[in-house]
Amino acid sequence: MIEVFKTNVQEFTEAQKLLALLRRHFPGSKINFDLDDCDKVLRVEGHNLKIEKVMTLIKQKGFVCNVLD
Repeated sequence: MIEVFKTNVQEFTEAQKLLALLRRHFPGSKINFDLDDCDKVLRVEGHNLKIEKVMTLIKQKGFVCNVLD
């Protein structure tokens, strides 16, 4: 399963912290940010992916995170 999210993450250091958090919750998944994209895209690919959990984790850290249509 692959899911793409629109975020408001701006800084590389913020993205690195969020990636570490997400990788702890979704081990074995491929997760990355594209901060050069206007939507500050977060892409998550993996089995047992829980969309709501991804959004909750990001939002708990104070960022916007919504599924990109």
